[in-house]
Amino acid sequence: MAESREYVLTGTRGTITVQEWPRPARSDPGDFGRPTEQPPRYLALLAHGYAEHMGRYEELADVLVAHGAAVLGPHHQGHGRSAGERAVIVDFEDVVTDLHTVAALARSAHPDVPVVLIGHSTGGLIAARFAQRYRDELAALVLSAPVLGSWDLPERLLELDEIPDRPINPAALSRDPAVRAAYAADPLVWHGPMKRPTLEAFVRTLETVAKSGDIGPLPLLWLHGDDDRLVPLAGSRVGVEELRGTDWTERIFPGARHDVFLETNKAAVFAELTAFVDRVLATRTE
Repeated sequence: MAESREYVLTGTRGTITVQEWPRPARSDPGDFGRPTEQPPRYLALLAHGYAEHMGRYEELADVLVAHGAAVLGPHHQGHGRSAGERAVIVDFEDVVTDLHTVAALARSAHPDVPVVLIGHSTGGLIAARFAQRYRDELAALVLSAPVLGSWDLPERLLELDEIPDRPINPAALSRDPAVRAAYAADPLVWHGPMKRPTLEAFVRTLETVAKSGDIGPLPLLWLHGDDDRLVPLAGSRVGVEELRGTDWTERIFPGARHDVFLETNKAAVFAELTAFVDRVLATRTE
């Protein structure tokens, strides 16, 4: 299992904690006999979903580190180990800015190394907006079950006088009982109701992404389970088709639920992801 480390940065609305899985040290010592990290083939920048945190992406990070990446991503404001009221995001543009701060720091340590942005669920919404704002800084975009297009949950909840206390059902995440149990027991996961400021921010950002144009030639890989009950496939398709540019690939996994990186068929998902990155990197060196 790849080793990770954490550090804290100043974000737009308080401190954000960044989790990083660096490349392992070389087998031969570097200067002064100290081991040195291997240079990465690419930087994998991760954007996690609503109510969760970067620690749930350890297995994905292991796969990507073995594939040659240095992997990192922030706990979004109000999530995981970062500052802020739990599960409150007032403006997703601020979260995109925080993610860009993390990316800039990584690029300063690894100049000229291509960046692949991977966003899951709400992280897909954040990643899509990042690509619209900073497309030229990316080599590729990967969206896993992205909150895009026709996702009416926020508007339905905002119509209510009181938002019901209905946390995410772990059974909707994966067919793997161990994944469900780990999620339910995770103290860094928000297990309470959605909050009105966050719901309002969802509505605004979905509209912003829909109105802000496609991503042009940036390569896009869309991954989704066809039994996703949290972010239904059909609604996301509307948003992906508005966002995609001239180079895009979709992979829909039969029977898979929301967390395709933690599903029972995750090996197939990882294979699609690494093959896509290999293709992108090969094209860049031609």
